[in-house]
Amino acid sequence: MLIRVGAPVGASGDNDPGELSLLYQWYELGHVVVQPARLAADATRMMLANPLNPFSHTPAARHVAAAFEVFERTTRRYDKPPFGLTATTVNGEIVPVNERVVWRSPFCRLLHFERQFPADRRVDDPKLLIVAPMSGHFASLLRGTVETFLPDHDVYITDWEDARDIPMIEGRFDLDDYIDQIREMFTFFGGNVHVFAVCQPSVPVMAATALMEAAGDPNVPRTLMLAGGPIDTRSNPTAVNRLAEERGTEWFARNVITTVPWPNMGCGRSVYPGFLQLTGFMTMNLDRHLTAHKDLFYHLVEGDGDSAEKHRTFYDIYLAVMDLTSEFYLQTIESVFVRHLLPRGLLQHRGTPVDLGKIHRPGLMTIEGENDDITGIGQCSAAQALCRGIPDMHKEHFECPEVGHYGIFNGSRFRREIAPRMSAFMRRFDAAGSRKNVPGDHRRDARPDGPEGAAFTFRGKRE
Repeated sequence: MLIRVGAPVGASGDNDPGELSLLYQWYELGHVVVQPARLAADATRMMLANPLNPFSHTPAARHVAAAFEVFERTTRRYDKPPFGLTATTVNGEIVPVNERVVWRSPFCRLLHFERQFPADRRVDDPKLLIVAPMSGHFASLLRGTVETFLPDHDVYITDWEDARDIPMIEGRFDLDDYIDQIREMFTFFGGNVHVFAVCQPSVPVMAATALMEAAGDPNVPRTLMLAGGPIDTRSNPTAVNRLAEERGTEWFARNVITTVPWPNMGCGRSVYPGFLQLTGFMTMNLDRHLTAHKDLFYHLVEGDGDSAEKHRTFYDIYLAVMDLTSEFYLQTIESVFVRHLLPRGLLQHRGTPVDLGKIHRPGLMTIEGENDDITGIGQCSAAQALCRGIPDMHKEHFECPEVGHYGIFNGSRFRREIAPRMSAFMRRFDAAGSRKNVPGDHRRDARPDGPEGAAFTFRGKRE
């Protein structure tokens, strides 16, 4: 049994608590039941597609093999995909890349894609921290984003952990904790970093920066770049926004929150399951996904390996999902989508008001897509007016025509039209202070002295 977000099981719109508590168990059982059929289909597919099999070139064999591959791919569990970025090209030269964890907490790892330049070669490219969304997909959804910036930037990314794999002993994780984690990461860089928040993390990134500015913390980033962020969801509300307002937080708590079953490490943890989030994503554009899988079938029958591989590459990432802690999910729904606390000036972090007007040191860039059906036009750019302390000359906004939500951080239009603007924006502010390519450079020539930061609740640490 699956409960699609926006399409509850019962006519009343609520699910029986006993039913909901078994939701995850039924999902796991479904995978177990179909596993033998999936393995048999995959084995048959490999036999029929083997070039040494004389029947593999017949139309019947190609049709059966294609059908079994589509069946196997639509019933499998997709694990967390690796980034797999082992090299990049810098000025026409191939440079090895080493993926390394440089900071971690129980709920997040900070990955550094370290380019292996010769020891005698100094590189002062801007440090870029990509804050990946914690909204159901793994950070590897942004593989293309990292790959785009690697040639000219020193790239880091937040790799959020799957809640189903985090033991209960590690405690809760809500929106306040998320903001604390962001502040810890900013402190790790000592202010020598540019931040790219993709969609959901725009709110906690802005909140963390505002709190640091109010405290006089010297570790505020050089620039803040937001893409499709739900800063003010009252502007051009989408179907996602309207659903949240119409249903309210209590509806989500009753209908989409369940517990992680045994034998997962996070057994007993209350979560918003990734498979429910994925169901919601896919039903928004169900016709596209059905067409894509139908096209995969025909590509396989026709022997179009390139098109089939593009499908596999995309869906291997898109169909891999993670669970979110229920407290983080519900607090985000309540604060961002139902009560709109940040744009109304009512958001608080552990009792301390969050005022975006306090932000004055970083440059601010906002990016929106004309066809974004997740974050409507104007929701992200609302940050421009809210950050009244930042001079207009240090602000920039770009609306990319004919681009949807995914296209504002990945794909050809992103590489061609958005990333170059972001790079120019970063370098404009990177030249204003020290260009030392090491964490801990506080740029005291460009920033006022202040406290080194607040005490945090997590055991974040450098590696």
